[in-house]
Amino acid sequence: MFAALNSVRGKTIRSASAALAFSAMLLSGCAAASVTNTTQYSTLTQANPQNVYVYTFASNPESVKLDNSGLVHKLSASFSGASQAASQTQEAAAASDALTDEVVAKLQSMGMHAIRTDAPPPADQNVLIVEGAVGSIDAGNHRRRTLIGLGAGKSEVTAHVQVLYKPAGGMPQLVQTFDADANSGHMPGVAETAGVGAAAGHIATSAAVGGALHVGSEHKGDTVTSDAKKLADSVAKQVAQIGAAQGWMSGDLVK
Repeated sequence: MFAALNSVRGKTIRSASAALAFSAMLLSGCAAASVTNTTQYSTLTQANPQNVYVYTFASNPESVKLDNSGLVHKLSASFSGASQAASQTQEAAAASDALTDEVVAKLQSMGMHAIRTDAPPPADQNVLIVEGAVGSIDAGNHRRRTLIGLGAGKSEVTAHVQVLYKPAGGMPQLVQTFDADANSGHMPGVAETAGVGAAAGHIATSAAVGGALHVGSEHKGDTVTSDAKKLADSVAKQVAQIGAAQGWMSGDLVK
């Protein structure tokens, strides 16, 4: 009897592990980020910026589309007393801060002396300037994202970015502009991960695993911030590629 129980337990653990591994594989790399509409304005082969000034990205609360799906979200807003306008303002500020801070951190990790500031650049320094505005913030639909997945209810953050170069004693000149986009991608939903178990006859196990993965990968209210951070990685890489293309930064550092 004990042997039979151990056998059942072993099969259950193996099934759960297989479902978890498969679901984790689907979740990895599912988020999407891209840079488009790149326009080059000037070539700076003689430039050698001492610092990179990253200005706080502007954001407009009116461009925020909140996630109002489900009774939980509505009750939460009702009990907290938060108005839609206040929630939009909070989401806009959070996305802007996450985007700006992550751009700075990513550039620093690539060896650039990046500084977040809203002060004018020093007149006596060669400075690369990164500035822009968050275009849209869509929190998507958490319920559809969790249950259906594969792009349904996805969240998204976009931004327009411009890079300028200010030589010591000179005026800033526009180097490049581009648009950047990041979204939650095609994360599989609970129904999709349950399908993995259905093929092996373990629907309940796989559905539970799929739900657990979503709880672990997407905390309430964190999706827009996560998208902003993914967006920042694309922005920082594009800025670094400018330096590599212009010859004042090693291409090996662009990652």
